[in-house]
Amino acid sequence: MVDLSQAPFHLDAEAIAWVERTIDSLTPEEKIGQLFINLNVSFDEGYLDSVISRGVGGIRFMGADSATVQQHIRYAQSNSKVPLLVASNPEMGGAGSINDGTLVTTHLGAGSSPDPDDAYRLGLVGGRETAAIGCNWAFAPIVDIHRNWRNTVISTRSFGDNADIVIERAKRYFDGLSETGSAAAMKHFPGDGIDERDQHVVTTYNTLGYDEWNETYGRVYRELIAHGVQSIMIGHIGAPALSKHFRPEMTDAEVLPATLAPELLQDLLRGELGFNGLILTDASSMIGMTQAMKRSDAVPAAIAAGCDMFLFFRNPDEDLEYLRRGIESGVVTQERLHEALTRILGLKASLGLHTTPRDQLVPPVEALSVIGSDEHHAIAAEVSDRVVTLIKDTEGNLPLRPETHRRIRLYGITGHSDFTGTDPSGYLDVAREELERAGFEVHVFKNALQRQAEGEEGVYFHTVMLDEASAAYPEKYDAAIVFANVAGFAQEATVRIRWSTPMAAEIPWYVTEVPTVFVSLQQPNHLVDVPMVKTMIHAHSPSREAIHAAVDKITGASAFTGTFNDNVWCGEIWGTRL
Repeated sequence: MVDLSQAPFHLDAEAIAWVERTIDSLTPEEKIGQLFINLNVSFDEGYLDSVISRGVGGIRFMGADSATVQQHIRYAQSNSKVPLLVASNPEMGGAGSINDGTLVTTHLGAGSSPDPDDAYRLGLVGGRETAAIGCNWAFAPIVDIHRNWRNTVISTRSFGDNADIVIERAKRYFDGLSETGSAAAMKHFPGDGIDERDQHVVTTYNTLGYDEWNETYGRVYRELIAHGVQSIMIGHIGAPALSKHFRPEMTDAEVLPATLAPELLQDLLRGELGFNGLILTDASSMIGMTQAMKRSDAVPAAIAAGCDMFLFFRNPDEDLEYLRRGIESGVVTQERLHEALTRILGLKASLGLHTTPRDQLVPPVEALSVIGSDEHHAIAAEVSDRVVTLIKDTEGNLPLRPETHRRIRLYGITGHSDFTGTDPSGYLDVAREELERAGFEVHVFKNALQRQAEGEEGVYFHTVMLDEASAAYPEKYDAAIVFANVAGFAQEATVRIRWSTPMAAEIPWYVTEVPTVFVSLQQPNHLVDVPMVKTMIHAHSPSREAIHAAVDKITGASAFTGTFNDNVWCGEIWGTRL
């Protein structure tokens, strides 16, 4: 039985009675629908009607401008029989949830700040901006520990490489988010950051032994559960030693991702860690889950294992039918179904959704003024100034000033656009503008592919190198500055720099010719690919505020205060510290 009077729900008798009455009022089909969170892929009202008719318990929307999303959520809440949990991903502030949201910094940026309250500010801005559009549930904070420098799915999304920094900053993030009235879903249990791969494309594993896991990831979860986190997202991450601790007879072939593993969800998370809140799966189309078993088996198996909600349909009619069959066959017992419904409705009641008038579940249009506001961009600027980090400057290249290094050759290292469709190349214009603002004369490099796209004929990577790499290079340029915006996950097992062509002219061959500064706007592990660079800076974000702060520090206008962990040295690969 679920005790809704206890943490993290803290419901009074009236609210508990609402939960029980609501469950009793639902048809069998509506009960099944409540266990699903739909990914809304259209803003058309007819489409939304079809989603609502299935009685889903929650929704997550695709990215768009805030006004469009707010109206979409308002329509959904106004037409749903039971108030909806409306989820967002405010990992970096408002950006990532809405197109016009404020990008404050990454989790790693907040973990790199000397001020723990920058994590609080990150949660506060993200919570304010997503609450303004009608969201009430944040899929954050991320409490993974980035222990494997090769892991890039959480390299910028983890607060750091040890439990202490993750606990401290995750709590502060939660505090900021909570001020806005949103519930938190920390992720990704049992913990990412040991495997180097990405569960979007393959099942990954946390291979720590039981004792070491308890001292690290387990301590993180215990601390955050005690701090009041209301829900936990389960990763498609196996934990062989943990599973075998609870099921000693288990074979290697029987080890499943946590989303399908009752020993991890019930024996460990519910039992040893004492978590009473809501448990949800990570996105259910990720290969980390789908490779484990047939969809028809996985849908009911996840609920039977201990997940209360299932994140995203593959095919709504099929998935609902799979769960219905699982209930009829006894894979999902009536007790398990009732327990899941109790926690889902309990979370809704803890947010006050049951007493809020339906027309007030989404704020008025005027509330959108907070999104991308001057106040929030000022916060982003202050945070960026603290988190920009000098990793190394072994040749003493800094500061670079217009008086001494006026002519700058500017290079952009750009990753491919990921599944969000975000243009990854806009940062370069911002970098040029900020360098020119500082008084530099900026010469932007164009690679062979860019020149070909502009209609230039006879261009080949070798001809570009011949043009770029000549004895006249130090006569034309006083310094080189490289900005790298290499991001992305869900499409590769790992993310590294991919140069534009073979032996591309943007690769830092020029470090021997002029002072060279490399600024990473995303990944902390670029020294594995550019160990020849003697001056490395992490700005943690492709925002204007972060680039502005980086340029200020390059010129010596402000001091570096950000910190870093040993992941930047890429496992002590030779040359990264030189």
